[in-house]
Formats: sequence, structure tokens, C-alpha cells
Amino acid sequence: MNISSFLSVSQPCDKALQWTKKQLSQENLRCVQTFDLHSARMGPHDCGCQLVILLVFGKTAEPVTLILQGKEGRTWFSIADISLQNADAKLINAIQQALEIGESIPVLKS
Repeated sequence: MNISSFLSVSQPCDKALQWTKKQLSQENLRCVQTFDLHSARMGPHDCGCQLVILLVFGKTAEPVTLILQGKEGRTWFSIADISLQNADAKLINAIQQALEIGESIPVLKS
């Protein structure tokens, strides 16, 4: 899978995740969290890394896979390789626009 980030924020992944869900919801986009690395780990080992996978739904039947990768207080946002998805380009654009501006989280474009 080809993954390249389109956005990074100076916030831990858990805070960035909550902000992301709020931003997407405000744009009438629904997300379903399908994976959380912290929840999947067994045992007390914590490498400080975080990975969250969201399926984001708009008006089309096919979702877009949004990936949040966090480490050392920073989170990177990526969309899974578009060629592997039947994702609507309008939905991808709506996701990116929803996450570009945030009052409560400092946003830095990659």
C-alpha cells in the first residue's frame, strides 16, 4: 500500500483523532474506526507509536481509508492509495478540506 501524508499536526494521536472526528462530523462525513494500535497491543510495552485507521463515508457507498500515524506528540494524516479504492475524488477532497483548518489544533501541512 502506498501511503503519503497530506497533513501533520503538533498533537498526540489521541487528541488529533478526537479533533478529526469532530471536523468530519461537522462536514456531514461519517467515520468508523476500524483499527487502533494501542488497543491491539498485548502487554505493557509502549513504543510511543500510534496508528489509527478510519473509514470515512460521504454520500457515496464506498468509503475512503484515512490513516492517522502518531509518534512523539505529532500526528500525520494519510489517505490509503487511491488506486486500491473505488473512492470518490469529491469525498477525498471533502476529507482533506475538513481537516485543513482547525481552531483548536495547530495545523502544519506536510
